[in-house]
Amino acid sequence: MQKIFLTAVLAGLVAGVFVFGVQTAKLTPLILEAEVYEDADAAKKETAAKASAAAMGMEMPLHEEAWEPANGVERNSYRFLADLGVGVGFSLMLVGAFALRGDRMDARRGVLWGLAGFAVFSLAPGFGLPPELPATMAASLTERQIWWVGTALATAFGLYCLVFQRSNALKAAGLAVMIAPHIIGAPKPPLGGMVPTELNAEFAAASLATMAMFWIVLGGLSGWLYGREHATN
Repeated sequence: MQKIFLTAVLAGLVAGVFVFGVQTAKLTPLILEAEVYEDADAAKKETAAKASAAAMGMEMPLHEEAWEPANGVERNSYRFLADLGVGVGFSLMLVGAFALRGDRMDARRGVLWGLAGFAVFSLAPGFGLPPELPATMAASLTERQIWWVGTALATAFGLYCLVFQRSNALKAAGLAVMIAPHIIGAPKPPLGGMVPTELNAEFAAASLATMAMFWIVLGGLSGWLYGREHATN
């Protein structure tokens, strides 16, 4: 059990470092660009509120801004730690699935498992709830979370039936469960938003591509390390 845990941690750390590098190169510039629109809109609203208060002879109440890490080293440090945590967490889940199945594992099989993880946690939910930039209009957080979790579970169940079950009835049931959340539809955001549609589309595509690479690296490395460890026992 300890060796399985160490395998997952090592694979997760490497995948976390990898995805941090990709995010820094591609996603961070898009986020910073979107924040320019967000800050401009916030400044515009504050100016309008001050003008309205002045016209009525009132003073604007002081309010404390919510804490957030400063751009640069501080922000990147928090993101780096978060990526490591995500990598290790998903790797533990993946290696646990290897152990439960008990199949022989290698890098190629690990990549296939990684692609399944991408489908469950990124691709399928992304059809209805694509990755969003700051200042993007969104539906209720609770509604989005419920739909996201339901879609991930439905996709996992559907893939399990399609890949590991021999019964055509179970395969059909799995396929039906998999597509059900998309028939129901994700929560719709309100109209509007400050970020250009093209920027949102670029970010969504880049985010999905980044997660696909993350899962391929995580799955391949986890499968290789797991198979190598068991081959030596």
